[in-house]
Amino acid sequence: MILITGAAGFIGSCMASYLNESGREDLVLCDRFDREDKAGNYRNRKYYARVERDQLFSWLAANPGVITCVIHLGARTDTTETDPAIFELLNFEYSKNLWAYCTSAEIPFIYASSAATYGDGKQGFSDDPERASLLKPMNPYGWSKHAFDQWATEARDCPPLWVGLKFFNVYGPNEYHKGRMASVILHAYHQIKATGELKLFRSHRPEFGDGEQMRDFIYVKDVVNIIGYLTIYGKVSGIYNLGTGKARYFKDLGKQVFKSLNLEEKIRYIDTPVDIRESYQYYTEADMGRFFRDISSWDFYSLEDGADQYIREYLMLNRYY
Repeated sequence: MILITGAAGFIGSCMASYLNESGREDLVLCDRFDREDKAGNYRNRKYYARVERDQLFSWLAANPGVITCVIHLGARTDTTETDPAIFELLNFEYSKNLWAYCTSAEIPFIYASSAATYGDGKQGFSDDPERASLLKPMNPYGWSKHAFDQWATEARDCPPLWVGLKFFNVYGPNEYHKGRMASVILHAYHQIKATGELKLFRSHRPEFGDGEQMRDFIYVKDVVNIIGYLTIYGKVSGIYNLGTGKARYFKDLGKQVFKSLNLEEKIRYIDTPVDIRESYQYYTEADMGRFFRDISSWDFYSLEDGADQYIREYLMLNRYY
């Protein structure tokens, strides 16, 4: 059986759906299941057991030898949360306990790291382990992910296979509950539907045009497909970037949302707020060289194809994956 933590959340619920589509119903879903706005994410999933986050380790102790792989996608992900103790408990210590379980049980451990570990990007976006000590995340969430990455890299006792994936800008169905932390595509969709126009930040740097700030947007279906691949074919342990390796303009994203909605393009540029102007990132792009070398080449969804599918097959129909 496969254990998925964060199974009520965005990527975790998509992971469960992907595995169901692949014919697997021997899933143990772990999360807090008390939020009604997340219920649609897992309502129609097929699984063996559903376990509350705080009861997971007692459940594992009572069911020895049942789990054959752990996909750890549960975490506190709010980048505006300022209490380090919350991240220490939920992101660092909880992950260490799962690592210890997988090591003892001799089963694979695949977990979500984050591109937030790269901070302001001044050290680049290379997942080369030799450069990890140079990284300086900009918030407690990023530090918690970086701390566990470093701990995992230095650990002597390890699961037989372990892979940390530094997710870049993931978008797609089942993120409806995320509020301000949802993807730019979701916010753009609702803004255009409500007002007929899209507001993007104006550039305040001469080397970038308005709307030409860039992000590495990756469709959630690519993310779960890759994790599914690792559960079967994974052979190399380590921490790897997971983006497309191709940064795209925000205005390209906006153009596609208008196109998918069959609406006339109307983008208005507004000043970046002064309080975030100096720290605002203008460019992120995953260096995927090590991933392609050690794991697999991959034909990612283009921004246009992924956004169009997300909008037409999910957002416009109010559907879950």
